[in-house]
Amino acid sequence: MSFTEILSGIGLLLGFFAVFFIGKKVNDLWHREYDLNEELVKKDNAALALTLTGYYGGMLMTVGGALHGPSGGFISDIGNLFLYGLSGIVLLNISWLVCDKLLLYKFRVADELIRDQNQGTGAVAGGVCLATGFILYGAITGEGSFVTMLAFWASGQALLLVAGWVYNRMVPYDVHEEIEKDNVAAGISFAGALIAMGMLVGLTAAQDFESWHETYVPFVVYSALGLAALPVVRWLADKVLLVGESLSDEIARQEVPNVGAAYIEAFSYIAGALAIYWCV
Repeated sequence: MSFTEILSGIGLLLGFFAVFFIGKKVNDLWHREYDLNEELVKKDNAALALTLTGYYGGMLMTVGGALHGPSGGFISDIGNLFLYGLSGIVLLNISWLVCDKLLLYKFRVADELIRDQNQGTGAVAGGVCLATGFILYGAITGEGSFVTMLAFWASGQALLLVAGWVYNRMVPYDVHEEIEKDNVAAGISFAGALIAMGMLVGLTAAQDFESWHETYVPFVVYSALGLAALPVVRWLADKVLLVGESLSDEIARQEVPNVGAAYIEAFSYIAGALAIYWCV
Protein backbone atom coordinates (compact mmCIF):
# COMPACT_ATOMS: atom_id res chain seq x y z
CA MET A 1 0.00 0.00 0.00
CA SER A 2 1.44 3.33 -1.08
CA PHE A 3 1.56 6.52 0.96
CA THR A 4 -1.01 8.07 -1.39
CA GLU A 5 -3.41 5.17 -0.80
CA ILE A 6 -2.98 5.56 2.97
CA LEU A 7 -3.80 9.28 2.75
CA SER A 8 -6.80 8.49 0.55
CA GLY A 9 -8.03 5.92 3.07
CA ILE A 10 -7.67 8.38 5.94
CA GLY A 11 -9.60 10.97 3.93
CA LEU A 12 -12.43 8.52 3.27
CA LEU A 13 -12.48 7.50 6.93
CA LEU A 14 -12.82 11.14 7.96
CA GLY A 15 -15.56 11.54 5.36
CA PHE A 16 -17.31 8.47 6.76
CA PHE A 17 -17.36 9.93 10.27
CA ALA A 18 -18.53 13.29 8.91
CA VAL A 19 -21.47 11.71 7.06
CA PHE A 20 -22.30 9.57 10.10
CA PHE A 21 -22.29 12.68 12.31
CA ILE A 22 -24.58 14.49 9.87
CA GLY A 23 -26.89 11.46 9.94
CA LYS A 24 -27.11 11.71 13.71
CA LYS A 25 -27.94 15.41 13.50
CA VAL A 26 -30.60 14.76 10.86
CA ASN A 27 -32.24 12.25 13.19
CA ASP A 28 -32.07 14.74 16.09
CA LEU A 29 -33.77 17.43 13.98
CA TRP A 30 -36.34 14.93 12.72
CA HIS A 31 -37.38 14.08 16.28
CA ARG A 32 -37.62 17.36 18.13
CA GLU A 33 -40.35 15.96 20.37
CA TYR A 34 -37.74 14.62 22.77
CA ASP A 35 -34.28 15.46 24.09
CA LEU A 36 -31.98 12.55 23.31
CA ASN A 37 -29.57 13.03 26.21
CA GLU A 38 -32.38 13.42 28.71
CA GLU A 39 -34.16 10.29 27.50
CA LEU A 40 -31.07 8.08 27.39
CA VAL A 41 -29.11 9.36 30.38
CA LYS A 42 -31.63 10.75 32.84
CA LYS A 43 -34.66 8.58 32.06
CA ASP A 44 -32.76 5.43 31.02
CA ASN A 45 -35.14 5.00 28.09
CA ALA A 46 -34.26 1.53 26.77
CA ALA A 47 -37.03 1.66 24.15
CA LEU A 48 -35.51 4.71 22.50
CA ALA A 49 -32.06 3.14 22.80
CA LEU A 50 -33.29 0.10 20.84
CA THR A 51 -34.64 2.32 18.09
CA LEU A 52 -31.48 4.39 17.91
CA THR A 53 -29.31 1.28 17.80
CA GLY A 54 -31.29 0.10 14.79
CA TYR A 55 -31.06 3.56 13.22
CA TYR A 56 -27.31 3.77 13.70
CA GLY A 57 -26.95 0.22 12.37
CA GLY A 58 -29.03 1.14 9.32
CA MET A 59 -26.97 4.29 8.86
CA LEU A 60 -23.76 2.25 9.06
CA MET A 61 -24.99 -0.06 6.29
CA THR A 62 -26.14 2.90 4.19
CA VAL A 63 -22.87 4.81 4.42
CA GLY A 64 -20.94 1.55 3.99
CA GLY A 65 -22.79 0.95 0.75
CA ALA A 66 -21.49 4.28 -0.54
CA LEU A 67 -17.92 3.22 0.25
CA HIS A 68 -18.05 -0.40 -0.89
CA GLY A 69 -16.97 -1.32 -4.39
CA PRO A 70 -14.17 -0.49 -6.81
CA SER A 71 -12.45 2.84 -6.35
CA GLY A 72 -12.76 5.54 -8.99
CA GLY A 73 -10.14 7.72 -7.36
CA PHE A 74 -10.31 9.79 -4.19
CA ILE A 75 -12.37 12.67 -5.63
CA SER A 76 -14.92 10.29 -7.13
CA ASP A 77 -15.07 8.15 -3.98
CA ILE A 78 -15.54 11.07 -1.60
CA GLY A 79 -18.18 12.56 -3.90
CA ASN A 80 -20.11 9.28 -3.97
CA LEU A 81 -19.77 8.99 -0.21
CA PHE A 82 -21.45 12.31 0.41
CA LEU A 83 -23.99 12.05 -2.44
CA TYR A 84 -25.24 8.54 -1.78
CA GLY A 85 -24.49 8.51 1.94
CA LEU A 86 -26.45 11.67 2.69
CA SER A 87 -29.33 10.89 0.32
CA GLY A 88 -29.52 7.39 1.82
CA ILE A 89 -29.72 8.90 5.31
CA VAL A 90 -32.68 11.04 4.21
CA LEU A 91 -34.41 7.92 2.87
CA LEU A 92 -33.61 6.09 6.10
CA ASN A 93 -35.40 8.80 8.07
CA ILE A 94 -38.37 8.72 5.70
CA SER A 95 -38.58 5.01 6.49
CA TRP A 96 -39.36 6.04 10.06
CA LEU A 97 -42.55 7.67 8.73
CA VAL A 98 -43.39 4.46 6.87
CA CYS A 99 -43.05 2.56 10.15
CA ASP A 100 -45.07 5.14 12.09
CA LYS A 101 -47.90 5.77 9.64
CA LEU A 102 -48.24 2.48 7.76
CA LEU A 103 -46.55 -0.42 9.56
CA LEU A 104 -47.47 0.38 13.18
CA TYR A 105 -50.50 2.43 12.21
CA LYS A 106 -52.66 1.60 15.23
CA PHE A 107 -50.67 3.85 17.56
CA ARG A 108 -48.12 6.67 17.43
CA VAL A 109 -44.59 5.31 17.61
CA ALA A 110 -43.12 8.40 19.32
CA ASP A 111 -45.71 8.20 22.12
CA GLU A 112 -44.93 4.54 22.73
CA LEU A 113 -41.19 5.21 22.81
CA ILE A 114 -41.18 8.37 24.94
CA ARG A 115 -44.33 8.28 27.07
CA ASP A 116 -44.54 4.53 27.67
CA GLN A 117 -40.92 3.53 27.03
CA ASN A 118 -42.32 0.55 25.13
CA GLN A 119 -39.39 -1.68 24.24
CA GLY A 120 -41.51 -3.79 21.89
CA THR A 121 -42.14 -0.71 19.77
CA GLY A 122 -38.45 0.18 20.05
CA ALA A 123 -37.47 -3.23 18.71
CA VAL A 124 -39.78 -2.92 15.69
CA ALA A 125 -38.77 0.67 14.88
CA GLY A 126 -35.11 -0.27 15.19
CA GLY A 127 -35.72 -3.37 13.08
CA VAL A 128 -37.27 -1.28 10.30
CA CYS A 129 -34.26 1.04 10.30
CA LEU A 130 -31.81 -1.87 10.19
CA ALA A 131 -33.80 -3.63 7.45
CA THR A 132 -33.87 -0.40 5.44
CA GLY A 133 -30.12 -0.06 5.97
CA PHE A 134 -29.58 -3.47 4.36
CA ILE A 135 -31.84 -2.49 1.46
CA LEU A 136 -30.00 0.80 0.93
CA TYR A 137 -26.65 -0.98 1.18
CA GLY A 138 -27.65 -3.25 -1.67
CA ALA A 139 -29.14 -0.41 -3.69
CA ILE A 140 -26.09 1.85 -3.31
CA THR A 141 -23.20 -0.62 -3.45
CA GLY A 142 -23.83 -1.81 -7.01
CA GLU A 143 -22.86 0.16 -10.12
CA GLY A 144 -26.25 1.81 -10.50
CA SER A 145 -27.65 5.33 -10.38
CA PHE A 146 -29.62 7.58 -8.08
CA VAL A 147 -32.80 6.38 -9.80
CA THR A 148 -32.03 2.71 -9.11
CA MET A 149 -31.31 3.54 -5.48
CA LEU A 150 -34.72 5.21 -5.15
CA ALA A 151 -36.44 2.33 -6.94
CA PHE A 152 -34.93 -0.36 -4.72
CA TRP A 153 -35.57 1.69 -1.56
CA ALA A 154 -39.24 2.23 -2.48
CA SER A 155 -39.66 -1.43 -3.42
CA GLY A 156 -38.02 -2.43 -0.16
CA GLN A 157 -40.41 -0.30 1.87
CA ALA A 158 -43.36 -1.86 0.07
CA LEU A 159 -41.91 -5.30 0.80
CA LEU A 160 -41.58 -4.52 4.52
CA LEU A 161 -45.24 -3.46 4.60
CA VAL A 162 -46.30 -6.67 2.86
CA ALA A 163 -44.11 -8.68 5.24
CA GLY A 164 -45.83 -6.96 8.17
CA TRP A 165 -49.22 -7.86 6.72
CA VAL A 166 -48.18 -11.49 6.18
CA TYR A 167 -46.67 -11.77 9.65
CA ASN A 168 -49.75 -10.36 11.36
CA ARG A 169 -51.90 -12.98 9.66
CA MET A 170 -49.67 -15.98 10.21
CA VAL A 171 -49.45 -15.56 13.99
CA PRO A 172 -52.55 -16.34 16.11
CA TYR A 173 -52.50 -12.99 17.90
CA ASP A 174 -52.76 -9.32 16.97
CA VAL A 175 -49.20 -8.01 16.71
CA HIS A 176 -50.23 -4.37 17.17
CA GLU A 177 -52.30 -5.18 20.23
CA GLU A 178 -49.51 -7.18 21.85
CA ILE A 179 -46.89 -4.51 21.16
CA GLU A 180 -49.16 -1.77 22.50
CA LYS A 181 -49.52 -3.84 25.70
CA ASP A 182 -45.72 -3.50 26.13
CA ASN A 183 -45.10 -7.07 25.00
CA VAL A 184 -41.37 -6.89 24.28
CA ALA A 185 -41.29 -10.49 23.02
CA ALA A 186 -43.87 -9.77 20.31
CA GLY A 187 -41.86 -6.77 19.15
CA ILE A 188 -38.59 -8.70 19.00
CA SER A 189 -40.14 -11.52 16.97
CA PHE A 190 -41.71 -9.08 14.51
CA ALA A 191 -38.48 -7.11 14.22
CA GLY A 192 -36.58 -10.30 13.40
CA ALA A 193 -38.91 -11.02 10.48
CA LEU A 194 -38.51 -7.49 9.11
CA ILE A 195 -34.71 -7.53 9.45
CA ALA A 196 -34.59 -10.89 7.67
CA MET A 197 -36.59 -9.55 4.73
CA GLY A 198 -34.44 -6.44 4.47
CA MET A 199 -31.26 -8.50 4.66
CA LEU A 200 -32.42 -10.94 1.97
CA VAL A 201 -33.41 -8.35 -0.63
CA GLY A 202 -30.50 -6.07 0.28
CA LEU A 203 -28.00 -8.83 -0.45
CA THR A 204 -29.86 -9.59 -3.67
CA ALA A 205 -29.67 -5.96 -4.80
CA ALA A 206 -25.93 -5.70 -4.04
CA GLN A 207 -24.79 -6.27 -7.61
CA ASP A 208 -23.81 -4.10 -10.55
CA PHE A 209 -26.85 -2.77 -12.39
CA GLU A 210 -27.01 -4.28 -15.89
CA SER A 211 -30.65 -3.74 -16.80
CA TRP A 212 -33.97 -3.59 -15.00
CA HIS A 213 -34.73 -7.16 -16.06
CA GLU A 214 -31.36 -8.57 -14.98
CA THR A 215 -31.34 -6.77 -11.64
CA TYR A 216 -34.96 -6.27 -10.62
CA VAL A 217 -36.30 -9.73 -11.45
CA PRO A 218 -34.02 -11.44 -8.87
CA PHE A 219 -35.13 -8.81 -6.35
CA VAL A 220 -38.78 -9.73 -6.93
CA VAL A 221 -38.05 -13.48 -6.88
CA TYR A 222 -36.16 -13.34 -3.59
CA SER A 223 -38.86 -11.09 -2.11
CA ALA A 224 -41.49 -13.70 -2.96
CA LEU A 225 -39.33 -16.50 -1.56
CA GLY A 226 -38.76 -14.57 1.65
CA LEU A 227 -42.46 -13.91 2.16
CA ALA A 228 -43.34 -17.54 1.44
CA ALA A 229 -40.64 -18.71 3.86
CA LEU A 230 -41.89 -16.70 6.86
CA PRO A 231 -44.58 -19.18 7.99
CA VAL A 232 -42.34 -22.15 7.13
CA VAL A 233 -39.46 -20.82 9.22
CA ARG A 234 -41.79 -20.09 12.13
CA TRP A 235 -43.20 -23.62 11.98
CA LEU A 236 -39.68 -25.09 11.93
CA ALA A 237 -38.61 -22.94 14.87
CA ASP A 238 -41.69 -24.11 16.74
CA LYS A 239 -41.17 -27.81 16.03
CA VAL A 240 -37.36 -28.08 15.92
CA LEU A 241 -35.90 -25.38 18.17
CA LEU A 242 -38.64 -25.35 20.82
CA VAL A 243 -39.67 -29.00 20.88
CA GLY A 244 -42.85 -29.58 22.84
CA GLU A 245 -43.57 -25.88 23.32
CA SER A 246 -45.53 -23.29 21.34
CA LEU A 247 -43.96 -20.03 20.24
CA SER A 248 -47.34 -18.33 20.29
CA ASP A 249 -47.99 -19.48 23.86
CA GLU A 250 -44.55 -18.35 24.99
CA ILE A 251 -44.81 -14.93 23.34
CA ALA A 252 -48.45 -13.91 23.75
CA ARG A 253 -50.37 -16.37 25.93
CA GLN A 254 -48.72 -16.20 29.31
CA GLU A 255 -48.58 -13.56 32.01
CA VAL A 256 -44.92 -12.74 31.41
CA PRO A 257 -44.02 -13.07 27.70
CA ASN A 258 -40.93 -15.16 27.06
CA VAL A 259 -38.33 -12.82 25.56
CA GLY A 260 -35.91 -15.73 25.15
CA ALA A 261 -38.34 -17.52 22.84
CA ALA A 262 -38.69 -14.29 20.86
CA TYR A 263 -34.94 -14.11 20.35
CA ILE A 264 -34.97 -17.66 19.00
CA GLU A 265 -37.81 -16.85 16.61
CA ALA A 266 -36.09 -13.67 15.41
CA PHE A 267 -32.85 -15.57 14.86
CA SER A 268 -34.73 -18.21 12.88
CA TYR A 269 -36.01 -15.64 10.39
CA ILE A 270 -32.55 -14.13 9.90
CA ALA A 271 -30.96 -17.58 9.53
CA GLY A 272 -33.66 -18.55 7.05
CA ALA A 273 -33.02 -15.43 4.97
CA LEU A 274 -29.30 -16.19 4.78
CA ALA A 275 -30.00 -19.82 3.91
CA ILE A 276 -32.27 -18.76 1.03
CA TYR A 277 -29.66 -16.32 -0.29
CA TRP A 278 -26.84 -18.85 -0.10
CA CYS A 279 -28.78 -21.80 -1.53
CA VAL A 280 -31.03 -20.34 -4.23
